[in-house]
Amino acid sequence: MMKIPALSKDKNLTSHLCCLLSSTLLTALCLNSFSWAQTPQGSQANIKIGEINSYKAQPAFLIPYKKGMELALEEINAAGGVHSRKLELITRDDNANPGDAVRAAQELLGREHVDLLAGAYLSNIGLALADFAKQNKVFYLAGEPLTDKIVWEDGNRYTFRLRASTYMQASMLVPEAVKLNKKRWAIVYPNYEYGQSAAATFKELLKSAQPGVEFVTEQASPLGKIDAGAVTQALADAKPDAIFNILFGTDLTKFVREGNTRKLFEGRSVVSLLTGEPEYLDALKEETPSGWVVTGYPWSTVSTPEHKAFLKLYKDKYNDYPRLGSVVGYILIKSIAEGIRVAGNADTEKLISAFSGLNLNTPFGKIQFRPEDHQSTMGAFVGKLKNDNGQGVMVDYKYMDGANFLPSPQDVKKLRPQN
Repeated sequence: MMKIPALSKDKNLTSHLCCLLSSTLLTALCLNSFSWAQTPQGSQANIKIGEINSYKAQPAFLIPYKKGMELALEEINAAGGVHSRKLELITRDDNANPGDAVRAAQELLGREHVDLLAGAYLSNIGLALADFAKQNKVFYLAGEPLTDKIVWEDGNRYTFRLRASTYMQASMLVPEAVKLNKKRWAIVYPNYEYGQSAAATFKELLKSAQPGVEFVTEQASPLGKIDAGAVTQALADAKPDAIFNILFGTDLTKFVREGNTRKLFEGRSVVSLLTGEPEYLDALKEETPSGWVVTGYPWSTVSTPEHKAFLKLYKDKYNDYPRLGSVVGYILIKSIAEGIRVAGNADTEKLISAFSGLNLNTPFGKIQFRPEDHQSTMGAFVGKLKNDNGQGVMVDYKYMDGANFLPSPQDVKKLRPQN
């Protein structure tokens, strides 16, 4: 306690003491007020979601993705939030660099005090964030990275993944590839985790389903830096009967343009991951090749009640049609909200328990986050490309439930470490 000397008849001393007392009282009042303002008032404090993604590097997918997240946030918060707490989204750009992604995660936890982490588009960044979540014991929901390692070889108890993986989507395409009855195959892919994983999985599954099949060449290009002319010529020189394409984004556009120019696709079957997604068809436009077997999202003709409701919400808000990124972003936030609702709050351990077996209604129907590997059963559409008056669309498609294209719980035990 501060000692106050006896009052003096000296006016200067008396004035000095009065000022000192006033300053002390004012400081105490200010500190008390600051403490009150910074302390969460019961259930009123926002639940903070720290989201990290390659917004500048992959805008075709991630601009719609962010719109999907914002749509879900608006819907949830307008209804009162979760347990009377609003959800708050704090985003960071990872510059398509795993190191930058980890630094962003550190800043979100240390400075912004987020309750959980989410996001990632590229598979190598998803793996880096999954490891960060493990090391820092924080819940992480990976939305888009497709590598199987994130839930199997490198899987950990803190990481869950929303979107259908490379294994799941390759498994959906292999039966269609077998129907083509082609022996000599070529593969073209981006040379990083996603592309390598997808290529290896497709080869393994096709060889098992169609003994005697041959892979006559593989063309791996640096992500975003394909030499499309050289790759197309190398594929043509190998004289394959069919091609499995794993390229996406600007690499895909350049490859298709060169392939059309050099007539690579004439008389050859093509099976392709992701190419039926509108964000990539938007870029291809009149160059869209017809007849490719693809995974994708035929937004304009999906007629389920759940999708119609989502489509109306999205169009009303943005005066635009959704891309697959829009759906992924929307479901990501909806999943987090449902997990918090089941958990009771955003505590990491409670969220892990809540997400293990969590069921959710989505624009694509019901999904579950499997307890054995933390992979959701969100599926994908498989169909064929058609150039419809200068615009690529998906036709003859079918929705494939992801639950039907995952290994059994017994097999997962062999794939996933107990960590």
